[in-house]
Amino acid sequence: MFAKAFRVKSNTAIKGSDRRKLRSDVATTFPALTSEQLSEIVPNKEELNVVKLYVHKGDAVTVYTNGKNPVLFEMEKIMYPTVYTLWLYPHFLPAFSTWPPVLPKLIGGADLMLPGVIVPSCGLPEVQRGTLCAITLSGNSSPVAIGIANMSTAEMVAAGMKGKGFTVLHTYMDHLWGFGDKSCPPIITPLEGEPSKVMGSEEEEQENEEGKVQELENSFSVDSSLQRGFGNLIVEETTQSAEQGREEVSNEDGAAETVREESLEVSQEIEDTSPQERMDVLLHQCFFHALKCKVKKSELPLLTSTFLRNYMFSCCPKGQQLDIKKSSYKKFSKFLQSMQQQKILQVKELSKGVESIVDVDWKHISIRSFVVPETEESELPAQDGRSCDGEQPYHAPEITPLYGISSKMAPLFQESGYKKSDILTSSEVRSAVINYVKINELVDETNKNFVKVNPILCDCLLNKSEQDEILKFKWDDLLSRCLDQLQRFHQVTFAGHEPIVRKGYIDPIEITIGQRSSNKKVTIIKNLELYGLDPQIVANILQQKVQASATVTPLPGAKDRAQVQIQGNQINHLAKLLLEDYHLPRKYIRGLEKAPKIGRKK
Repeated sequence: MFAKAFRVKSNTAIKGSDRRKLRSDVATTFPALTSEQLSEIVPNKEELNVVKLYVHKGDAVTVYTNGKNPVLFEMEKIMYPTVYTLWLYPHFLPAFSTWPPVLPKLIGGADLMLPGVIVPSCGLPEVQRGTLCAITLSGNSSPVAIGIANMSTAEMVAAGMKGKGFTVLHTYMDHLWGFGDKSCPPIITPLEGEPSKVMGSEEEEQENEEGKVQELENSFSVDSSLQRGFGNLIVEETTQSAEQGREEVSNEDGAAETVREESLEVSQEIEDTSPQERMDVLLHQCFFHALKCKVKKSELPLLTSTFLRNYMFSCCPKGQQLDIKKSSYKKFSKFLQSMQQQKILQVKELSKGVESIVDVDWKHISIRSFVVPETEESELPAQDGRSCDGEQPYHAPEITPLYGISSKMAPLFQESGYKKSDILTSSEVRSAVINYVKINELVDETNKNFVKVNPILCDCLLNKSEQDEILKFKWDDLLSRCLDQLQRFHQVTFAGHEPIVRKGYIDPIEITIGQRSSNKKVTIIKNLELYGLDPQIVANILQQKVQASATVTPLPGAKDRAQVQIQGNQINHLAKLLLEDYHLPRKYIRGLEKAPKIGRKK
């Protein structure tokens, strides 16, 4: 659920009445908690904040933070503990253990499949379908994830430990964990009677695995073939047992070792690979990255040359260069032929000598189990505005007008506890003004739609020519005058980041048409940075869309700002990009009216 960045809507301190209600809800949801434990999770006096956010799929989630760390989160009126809470009470929920190589899959958003669950000699915990459970790693009872059981314990055993075992909600190292202090799980020795023994494997396979977790995590982010190999065991709802899955991978590689033994040796193998083998790894990574995150079904059929140039090359990590001639395939057509034989995609020659990708199997295990490198995933919103599910990971910032209290207006707000230089929202200004009117009994007795002017209102809101003439305000006039007299600020909130407060109004994205030599027109775009957009990447996207040259130059008179200049009047293409792809409000874009009119073709 939190595998991708979320958007924070608000972050406020909890009220006393809400704190009491939260304590009651937690006690009802988790009756096993003692009063002392309940006080530690929901303290009486310590700072406790309520954070309302939207996850990448659009679901609303309420998170409760104690100090800096999130301790609880609520979704659809159901309360769940975070890993930070479970580290304090590791035996709070029934726990199921898995292998360390599975953890990167869970962090990437995968659910836990039953072939990856370790069955202790004493048996699995007794749970019912829908029970909230903790997930640990072998050799450490510290929970690394929480999930909901999709079967009862009896059903898991009856199914031969095959199928989806748990729907994972939250994991160590996901974005909710990153919202806290990012501490690591404590080392908690398993209780007596919890020896690790997986179905169809030997006990000696588990030795020293805990000390190699970091090595395994590194290997999973590099070699896509290994991701697919272990993905067949953990992610895919296979009809074979864990032992059979390991034997298949061993047969394909021509080795007699198990999947876990191969995974443990990944780092050493990568060091020993040749440049050609490393290029093959990079080629596969760029290929699956492009299919999973960039290509939409609506874009098919897609020229293979376009797919390579516009999609795969842009997925190449910084500091590396994709060169197919240096791979074992030598030609891109041979690589695509290999992918077609694996039934990942289908390529056809729609016109003589020109091949196109006509179909992609996005449900193929190789695509589903591919984990996008974290650095690449963070760049996707700026590159093309698409997510790995074909959605828009770029979220337009939430822009809120704010109002600063000047020394002239301070007397009007001091009775509500505000002072000079405090910054308020419009609703806070409204509440403070209404509070002032009620405290000083300024509502007109004959007509409650009017407010009487006293000396403070006179000094704050009226100029000299009005002071002898205006004795009453209408409510709307009173509030609008207050807002006009306050200093202007604005707050910009980007998804997953702390709000940024700046003085004055936010500058709109400014689009102008300029003339260059030979009366050639150019489109100039400014202020993209204020809305979280990289001018260079916007220029690259426009250049690909309109097939015209685009340049990025420093913005005169502005430090660390740039402007985009592209040949021709491209406002129609730019409007589609900003309004439809990036979902920016039209009111923050100036110059769209200069778009060329599209006439009928004769």
